[in-house]
Amino acid sequence: MPGSRRSQRQRAVSELRAQGRYGPELREVLPGFLALGAAVFAPALLLAWLYRTFGVVGLLLGVVGLAAAGAAGWRVVRRRGGHYTPAELARLDDPGLVVAAARMLRRDGWHVTDLTEHGSPRLYARDRRGRELDVAFRPVAAADEDEGAPGAAPLREAGRAGVDRLVRVVVHRGNFSREDVRWASRQGGVHLLDSRQLQRWADGASLDDLGLSG
Repeated sequence: MPGSRRSQRQRAVSELRAQGRYGPELREVLPGFLALGAAVFAPALLLAWLYRTFGVVGLLLGVVGLAAAGAAGWRVVRRRGGHYTPAELARLDDPGLVVAAARMLRRDGWHVTDLTEHGSPRLYARDRRGRELDVAFRPVAAADEDEGAPGAAPLREAGRAGVDRLVRVVVHRGNFSREDVRWASRQGGVHLLDSRQLQRWADGASLDDLGLSG
């Protein structure tokens, strides 16, 4: 009988697992619990050691150090999740801007492929609705140039809309000139993302919120 009950329980567990109704086993959740315990108790043990060794001064220094480490870790997590502050955007170089755009696209549910080659940054993205994006970038150095200077040539790298299903987006950390805007309006399907819209995107707005159509 005990063997029969054991086999019946095993069959029941197997059926529940097949239906996705059986919870994880201890060996599956144990690493997570151990990591959580280490995250909670390690700082407490460190602070206790600092207090015993150096007194109140050591305790205060430990608290400050842990707070700084926590803030730095949170900034890393936030950026990897596709959120950037204005100061963080301002510090990005050309490769960093491409990485930030890819993270923001993934944050909004786009599947992203980096098509950068020969020093020309470019991203391809596709969402669940089947929309496709071709994302090009104006060099970061151009953000410091005069808006009145000729600037349409880099935009032409985005290609003409209407040849395929791609919606073109050109990202720039500065401002586009009137000539840029006139060129994009003549193409159709080309969206210019300037510094103001880039910051809204980095704050959490989606490209749809910024007027993307397609």
